[in-house]
Amino acid sequence: MLPGGMRAHFSELTGAMMPSRLLSVGPRMVLGGVGRWTRVRLWPTPPRLLSASCADCAKHQEPPRKKLLSEKKLKRHFVDHRRVLVRGGRGGDGVSCFHSEPRKEFGGPDGGDGGNGGHVVLRADQQVKSLSSVLSRYQGSHGEAGGRKNCSGRSGALLYIRVPVGTLVKEGREVVADLWCPGKEYIAALGGAGGKGNRFFLANDNRAPVTCTPGQPGQERVLFLELKTVAHAGMVGFPNAGKSSLLRAISNARPAVASYPFTTLKPHVGIVHCEDHQQIAVADIPGIIRGAHQNRGLGSTFLRHIERCRFLLFVVDLSEPEPWTQVEDLKSELEKYEAGLSERPHVVVANKIDLPQARAALPQLRARLGQSVVALSATTRENLEELLLRLQELHGQHVAPELRW
Repeated sequence: MLPGGMRAHFSELTGAMMPSRLLSVGPRMVLGGVGRWTRVRLWPTPPRLLSASCADCAKHQEPPRKKLLSEKKLKRHFVDHRRVLVRGGRGGDGVSCFHSEPRKEFGGPDGGDGGNGGHVVLRADQQVKSLSSVLSRYQGSHGEAGGRKNCSGRSGALLYIRVPVGTLVKEGREVVADLWCPGKEYIAALGGAGGKGNRFFLANDNRAPVTCTPGQPGQERVLFLELKTVAHAGMVGFPNAGKSSLLRAISNARPAVASYPFTTLKPHVGIVHCEDHQQIAVADIPGIIRGAHQNRGLGSTFLRHIERCRFLLFVVDLSEPEPWTQVEDLKSELEKYEAGLSERPHVVVANKIDLPQARAALPQLRARLGQSVVALSATTRENLEELLLRLQELHGQHVAPELRW
C-alpha cells in the first residue's frame, strides 16, 4: 500500500500516460436522494470522434445524380418528330514499328492496323411509344489504334438508337428509311475506316516501310425522324365524339376521358382481341375540327397518323343536331390533307345511342348517308358486338390477305 500523497501522484502520472477511453470506467451506482441509488457514468467519452467520422463520410459521399426518366414517364410527353445529328466513330490510327528480338537484327515491320469506328444504328422497338427518349445528337464509338506484333486495334461498338415502330427517317425532304416493323434497322451513320500500319505497305522493293495512315473520321448526317402510328384501324371524329370512351370499351387501352374538348392530345393504340385469336390494332386519333388541314385546332400534326391505317372508323356524336354533317366535314378534311385518304374502307359509328335525342336522329342519319351505320353506346356498352363483327370483317378483307401472302 502506498501512502496517500504517493497514490495521488501515481494516479496523475497514469492518467497522463493512458488515453481517456481507457480511464472510462463506465456506469457506477451512487447513493442519491431519499436513499435511492442512481446510475451515473464517470469520465464519459467525448463525442468528438463520432462527429469527425461523420464528417469524413460526408466528404467521400458522391453527389446525387439526376434520375433518368422511366419509359412510363416518357410516354406522357408524346413527341412524333425529332431532328437528330448522328456522327459515326473515328477509326483508329495505324502504327509504324519494327520487330525487335534478340539475335534477329532485321525483324521487319510489324505495325498493326487501327480498328474501325462504330456505326450509329436506328432500331425499331415495339416497347418505345414516342420519340421523346431520342436525343438531339449521337456520337459513335471510336476505334483503337493498332499495336506492335501485327496487332490490330479494337473496332468501335455499334451504337443503337431505339425508336418507335412506324418511324420515317428523312434526310432533307427525301425518305431514306421506313422502320415499319419491329426489329428493323437502318445504319444512320457509318464509322470511319481504321488506318493502316506499316506492315500493310511491305513490298519487294520496300522491305522496311515507315509509312502508316491515320484513321478516317466517321460519317456525319442530319436526319429528321417522323413518327406515324401503325394501326389497322383509325378512329376519326370531332372532339367529344366519344372516341376515347369507345377505345376503352373495346380494348385494354386507357386513354383519358373527360367532358371537355381535346382531352386526347396524342394517339392511343388499343388491341382488340377477336374470337379466332386475331388481334386488331385500333388507333384513337385526337379530335379533328373544321380547318384542321390549315393547322387549326391541333392542326395537321396528328393527321399523319391516319396515313398508315388500312380502314377508318368515323365516330359521330349522334346527340348533336344534323349529325350527318360531321361525316361530310371529316371526309373533306382528310381529302384536303391527302388526296384519296377519305376513300379508304370505312364504317360510320354513331355513338351515344343511349340518349333520347340521339335514338330519334338515327333513322334520318341512315337515310342521309345512304349506308349502314353501327349505332352503339360506349358508356353503356350497348351494341358493341356489331362493331366488333364489322372490325373483324374489314380486317379479313384488307389486312389478312397480305399476312397470308
